[in-house]
Amino acid sequence: MHRSEAELLVVLAQEKTMRKASERLFVSQPALSQRLQSIEKDWGASLFLRSQRGLTLTPAGEYVIDFCKNMLKQQEMVKETLASLDTEIHGTLKIACATIVGQHWLPERLKTFVTLYPQVKLSLFTGWSSDIVRSLYEDDAHIGIIRGRPDWKGERIHLFHDPLFLVDQTITCVEELKETDKPFIQFKSDSNYYQQIQEWWHRTFQNAPRKTIVVDQIETCKQMALHGIGYAILPEITLHDVKEDLQVVPLFNDDGESLGRDTWCIAHKTSLELKQVDAFLKLVTDQKTR
Repeated sequence: MHRSEAELLVVLAQEKTMRKASERLFVSQPALSQRLQSIEKDWGASLFLRSQRGLTLTPAGEYVIDFCKNMLKQQEMVKETLASLDTEIHGTLKIACATIVGQHWLPERLKTFVTLYPQVKLSLFTGWSSDIVRSLYEDDAHIGIIRGRPDWKGERIHLFHDPLFLVDQTITCVEELKETDKPFIQFKSDSNYYQQIQEWWHRTFQNAPRKTIVVDQIETCKQMALHGIGYAILPEITLHDVKEDLQVVPLFNDDGESLGRDTWCIAHKTSLELKQVDAFLKLVTDQKTR
């Protein structure tokens, strides 16, 4: 099977409609339909069921799509190996990154990276830390950037410590939380961020907050605090654009150390041998020391 045919089938499986797939592949729907019929004839099996709702994979189609994905992944690995033999830095850099870091910290670093290494192709996935670790185990990423202490047996590089702050329109110190009737707006995720805040609260106050609002997006939590709905505890990385009149109070643990979140880069040792991976890590660690 040619690479173009494998890519065509994978796109069809992802988009699930001829229209969307044809737009993504820059071919007409009739031409795409004809190519699909030709591929199915070569395989001797129907790979998709057609209906008004779109395309559905048949059991044979699922098997063939898995084959196509594995073939494309193996070809990409061969290309990367060949690229590592060259003196120039190119190939593909695949990064899986915690969403908050991808939104606030990574763009500036990637801008510098693409300026220095324009021949490198970038692939970026953002999500929760559990998704990022899984993507590395499944070889879908070279580098993972996660929040919190990583449960990872491979290479680990500490990128930065991100202090946590109490954020509110009027509250100016932690002690005022004992008396306020405002709700505590909390961000809950699959990481230990939520647990870390809960443990700090109970160590500090022993009792639960009077009122709480739990949201599933940190940006929602931030906006609710900015609009005076309640107070929140947010990492510094999200506060670069807050208004000057907003109260931002640093938090500390029992030892007087800044309460915060650590951000780590994780990778397989073999990935570090790729020139584009090594170049990216040198860039971010060099900026860290400035």
